[in-house]
Amino acid sequence: MATFGTLSDRLTETFRNLRTKGKLTPADVDGTVREIRRALLDADVALPVVKDFAAKVRERALGDEVNRALNPAQQVVQIVNEELVGILGGEQRRLQFAKNPPTVIMLAGLQGSGKTTFAGKLAKQLEKDGHTPLLVACDLQRPNAVNQLQVVADRAGAAIYAPEPGNGVGDPVQVARDGVEVARRQQHDVVIIDTAGRLGVDAELMKQAADIRTATDPDEVLFVIDSMIGQDAVNTAKAFQDGVDFTGVVLSKLDGDARGGAALSVASVTGRPIIYASTGEGLDDLEAFHPDRMASRILDLGDILTLIEQAQQAFDETEAMKVAEKLANEAFTLEDFLEQMQQLKKMGSMKKMLGMLPGMGQMKQQLDDFDEREIDRTEAIIRSMTPGERRNPKVLNGSRRLRIARGSGMTVTDVNQLVQRFDQAAKMMKTVAKGGVPSIPGMGSVGGKPGASSKRGKQQKKKGSRSGNPAKRAAENAGIAAQSPTTPTGSGFGLGGGAGAGAPSEADLAELQKMLGRN
Repeated sequence: MATFGTLSDRLTETFRNLRTKGKLTPADVDGTVREIRRALLDADVALPVVKDFAAKVRERALGDEVNRALNPAQQVVQIVNEELVGILGGEQRRLQFAKNPPTVIMLAGLQGSGKTTFAGKLAKQLEKDGHTPLLVACDLQRPNAVNQLQVVADRAGAAIYAPEPGNGVGDPVQVARDGVEVARRQQHDVVIIDTAGRLGVDAELMKQAADIRTATDPDEVLFVIDSMIGQDAVNTAKAFQDGVDFTGVVLSKLDGDARGGAALSVASVTGRPIIYASTGEGLDDLEAFHPDRMASRILDLGDILTLIEQAQQAFDETEAMKVAEKLANEAFTLEDFLEQMQQLKKMGSMKKMLGMLPGMGQMKQQLDDFDEREIDRTEAIIRSMTPGERRNPKVLNGSRRLRIARGSGMTVTDVNQLVQRFDQAAKMMKTVAKGGVPSIPGMGSVGGKPGASSKRGKQQKKKGSRSGNPAKRAAENAGIAAQSPTTPTGSGFGLGGGAGAGAPSEADLAELQKMLGRN
């Protein structure tokens, strides 16, 4: 989501100023709409789209739905969110598969837009869903385009049909036609045709793409557009729509640092839905496009649903139950910790995952400073331990820690901090697994009953001596204290809690916070 970072910052700042107002006047609405218009124009959103968007937001913001709202500012944010979903296409649209296989998917777009890489990403995702795709190399113009597709297909584990060497040799229309027949004979249920592009729109490019479409009669024609292309994105999309026509759009390079607003205009200008969004260079960095979720990300409202879906794909439910059982039985080891880190890495970039949380736009600097290699360093330390040391970190004496530090390329201090962090985390997880609430530094455990502390205070107050003689009163109070239980009972805020309370101490958790702050 780096592409829309500037737009997100501008809109978030606009709404932050709006929330300070209890009631919105027409002047407030006009000022807000003016700032939104500027933010969209600065982000390269097409002018007709900006005008239409601003007019709709202003009309709704001055209407009864805002005037009657308990919180007018939040209502305006909701209106902007809904209108943003509208220009992004409204509802999610999935790939349409043919009733009689194979389903033919043709890719179109300019050179360098990311068609070949997307072909591999799509093939890998389709294979995960149980399909058997075949990649067809029809880009016979660009140097080494066929070789690039072969490499991508090999990485994705997908089949490829590439009878021509390319580099200007071969008939792309015939290759496309033959590729569909090969897929039918070999029982591939999806054909992905990678076509040639140009540095700009020209008649030869359009004729070749149109001929391939006529020869293969594809079920889907996906227009792959570079999110960093700027205002020319709209003109290019219109040219392809007039010359070839397409059924859906793919946004590539959403992880770039360009303004990217022109990409938001494509769905609105062409009337064609955005189906996929490419968010990185890896073959797994491909997401189904959800207009509502993308709008939430742009407005810094988070994308929890996508985060949950990624977690469900990465984490094994059976393994999660085993880990929970080990926590309850106090049998969680560094080996289990290592396995959990491996599953966490399957979800992809930690920065991307953290960026999906609501309000993380306000912590942009902390996200930029986050070092994802910290997980690799932790993994290196654990892998440098013997199986016995992972299962029982208490055996780690000075010489063992020195050996582990040398084996992992880290320092003894790093090893010590890892062991301490693991111990403290294990204590907190054990408390949670037993149904308790871990202590919070400065507050202690918050698991007590609400009125318990006040009742105890009253009881202790009643037991105290009321003698008027100070010496006698002190002696009687000392006797009462000697007869009282020595085990701390704890309170709603942990004021009476201690080591016997079964929860980590404040000093332990303070140390844990300090070490976590290091990351």
